[in-house]
Amino acid sequence: MPKKPIRTIGVLTSGGDAPGMNAAIRAVVRTALGKGLRVRGIRRGYQGLLDEEIIDYSARDVSDIVQRGGTILQTARCEEMRTEAGQQKAAAICKKYGIDGLVVIGGDGSFMGAQKLSHLGVNTVGIPGTIDLDIACTDYTIGFDTAVNTAMEAIDKIRDTSTSHQRCSIIEVMGRDAGYIALWCGVANGAERILMPEEKDFDEKAIIADIHACKERGKKNYIIINAEGIGDSINMAERIEKATGMETRATILGHMQRGGSPTCKDRMYASMMGSIAVDLLVQGKTNRVVGYLEGKYQDFDIDEALAMKKTIPEYQYEIAKELAL
Repeated sequence: MPKKPIRTIGVLTSGGDAPGMNAAIRAVVRTALGKGLRVRGIRRGYQGLLDEEIIDYSARDVSDIVQRGGTILQTARCEEMRTEAGQQKAAAICKKYGIDGLVVIGGDGSFMGAQKLSHLGVNTVGIPGTIDLDIACTDYTIGFDTAVNTAMEAIDKIRDTSTSHQRCSIIEVMGRDAGYIALWCGVANGAERILMPEEKDFDEKAIIADIHACKERGKKNYIIINAEGIGDSINMAERIEKATGMETRATILGHMQRGGSPTCKDRMYASMMGSIAVDLLVQGKTNRVVGYLEGKYQDFDIDEALAMKKTIPEYQYEIAKELAL
């Protein structure tokens, strides 16, 4: 328990932006104000904290933001926060501005910063905000639902033109270290192949043989969903076209997956998590992460959460391969 009750809560967004972050910010601000607390928004993540880009927030400041993509607080990477000196400086700035509770919205790297600040006496709670769905303690992360729907809709459009021209299309989606977007789109879009960083040893010759077989059966398109962690989409398209004679095009969806108005799910879940984060701080808890696991909202120790490893369930990938057949 803290030595004194929480009076001022700070909130920041860190790492990559994700649709729904604004809903979480709004929930943090309004829940805290409703409990009689002061709220301070920190711009540009930990970098903004170190640069003292700190502003007071009122309920009006978070009006009309729940439907907006990105983050009104902006975000940035911060190498200085990885150092002990940077962490000490950040803790001192929190003390200077009276921030005795801090809500950090971001991914694993952001939680590492929250963990360090907690050990330095700043009560911290993390909220998982990443489109990659790669945080092990939770089945949901803010932004994934919007990102995967954005990608799915784009791939549907690409399939239309791919069918018209009888092409093979390689669509590269985000996911440097995790293949969740690729897997979900692969199933939802009816792709013939899904390439994920979890399976780096894919057989390109087998893909080429399968394209030949599909052409012989009269199939008019061939869709490959390729995760960013595999990459090489443009060169892969050139190799496949040369080997199969089938016109092949690569499309890299890129950062469009990060933008756009968040889905209802991302708005709702982010709002719940933001409010729960404030409740945890008011209860005197620190070094916690809010997650959604097994159908309910739960909080976890950050140390334990960071030690967990998340892998795609084998049965999901096996089903995806069966459906492609």
